[in-house]
Amino acid sequence: MKRTNDTAAAIEPIDLVRKLLLAIGEDPDREGLRKTPERVVRAYQFLTEGYRLTPEAVVQDAVFHESVNEMVMIQNIDVYSLCEHHLLPFYGHCHVAYIPDGKVIGLSKVPRIVEVYSRRLQLQERLTNQIADAIERILSPKGVAIVIDAIHLCMAMRGVEKQNAFTKTSALLGEFHEDPQTRAEFFSLLRGSRG
Repeated sequence: MKRTNDTAAAIEPIDLVRKLLLAIGEDPDREGLRKTPERVVRAYQFLTEGYRLTPEAVVQDAVFHESVNEMVMIQNIDVYSLCEHHLLPFYGHCHVAYIPDGKVIGLSKVPRIVEVYSRRLQLQERLTNQIADAIERILSPKGVAIVIDAIHLCMAMRGVEKQNAFTKTSALLGEFHEDPQTRAEFFSLLRGSRG
């Protein structure tokens, strides 16, 4: 299972994990760690599967023509991603709203779009914008609003060690950006149903 790119020679991922274990002072041949390199490689393949997916591929034909023009909102979509600076997880919730302009998307496809981008090495700010841009590209709605709130383990486990610090990001496109009333309705619904 070799992966190559233009800037580096082929690296065997299992050997790389073994070297990491050695570098931190562990013995990769001891009983509890013998299969760890394979497990880590499989875990990272899963956690980064977004590189091998596109929003269009996961949505396929689940866009439907409907004369709906009121806000559609899906809240509390679980988000798990890896911080590109430390390769440590960040996790939380993504809240998605859009105002249709003749087309709606199958509800289960929205979390799948979130996963396409969250299962990559990420910055929360970029992730928020990528989700918004994908929904705008696929649906051409009147507006898109995304809010993500997350805990970053690179801040909780190390560094400043602030376990209860949430990071909140938003992306507002179309009517959500241009119309204060639409924006206020979105944030009111977001606050109201979250308690």
